Amino acid sequence: MDQAPFTACALIVAGGVGSRATPPHLTSTPPHTTPHTLTPKQFQILGDKPVIAWSIDAFEKHANFIATIIVCEDSYRAEISSMIAPRTVLFAPAGKTRTASVKSGLTRAREVGADFIFIHDAARPGVDSETLDRLFLALAHGADGATPTRPVADALWRSSHEELDTIEDRTGLLRVQTPQAFVSHKIIAAYDELPLEDELADDVAVARRAGLRVVGVAGKEQLDKITWPQDFARMSQLLLPPMLPRIGNGFDAHRFGVGEFVTLCGLQISHSHGLAGHSDADVAWHALADALYGALSAGDIGYYFPPSEKKWRGAPSSIFLKHAGSMVRASGGVINHVDITIICEAPKIGPHRAAMAIATAQTLDLRIDQVSIKATTTEGMGYTGRREGIAALTSATILLPVSYRAATLVEPSL
Repeated sequence: MDQAPFTACALIVAGGVGSRATPPHLTSTPPHTTPHTLTPKQFQILGDKPVIAWSIDAFEKHANFIATIIVCEDSYRAEISSMIAPRTVLFAPAGKTRTASVKSGLTRAREVGADFIFIHDAARPGVDSETLDRLFLALAHGADGATPTRPVADALWRSSHEELDTIEDRTGLLRVQTPQAFVSHKIIAAYDELPLEDELADDVAVARRAGLRVVGVAGKEQLDKITWPQDFARMSQLLLPPMLPRIGNGFDAHRFGVGEFVTLCGLQISHSHGLAGHSDADVAWHALADALYGALSAGDIGYYFPPSEKKWRGAPSSIFLKHAGSMVRASGGVINHVDITIICEAPKIGPHRAAMAIATAQTLDLRIDQVSIKATTTEGMGYTGRREGIAALTSATILLPVSYRAATLVEPSL
């Protein structure tokens, strides 16, 4: 269909607390999901990104959308911006009710001036281009509004005075989903006419009160709302490819040389000697990069960053580690956990353990609880025991789509 004449603005309502969907503790978290430090469900992690980012991505990828507005508490703006970077969004302050929040978002939408406004719940991550196209088509053909719907398949009962009354006839009963799409000036006028104290079920109810004609289009199971903790597991199955765990190991060692500090996990730690190496000789991150490459069956650090190349002389090892992490993400995978054991008699690792974990988490874009830093000695035995250098042993656990196949490595031409 030809949608070129029409533009749209996405309005994502993300002001709710969503306490019912917050996993009570980490061990109850469904597969591929992890609770974010923020309580609201729309900011928890689904797969490798926050729930709200799924919807933002869907709107941004559709050619007709010229802006995305997020309605949320002011205190969440900076947090959201960091979570969804580098995506660019507009913000509007949340109200005390959903109606007030939508009104706030519509005020901002006036400034955008799009033909259509798509109002969407942040807790529904399953937006796709096919559903958006259906909504566009309905509006383009003259409807004032359109919403995805799903038929009611289950038996329905109504509770009354501790008794259950069956609803025999389910003909025409539908479950309504979002995004709900409207001609911009008509839905703005409908909300302008609605008293602020009135709280209707959804935006379709507001539109119909104003006499607008709203039609239904085919919805999808993946557009269902996340309400309870177990909904994360169901949505993971709907939106994410089947994943299998892969484990990689890495080992590296560097001898001591001239210097006043050693670099470990990106930190420069004062010491009587430095570490000899072509780059910054960060033995811990070199080993960790190899663990990630190993989990991918994708070679080792020397393949991608040969020590024979002058451009890597003195290079920070963050370059190598970020490259390994980016290869996991490019393969559709997720880094689940990394573990680093540093083997040396000196310097002492304990005082720097927390800073090392933070630096590693930031470099790989992980949570701090996904990083383990440990240290041990060899009780005076071997080259580390004789204080000739430092070694590191690492492991990395990742999740990869079952369809993943490692690319065939071709040795660099000499």
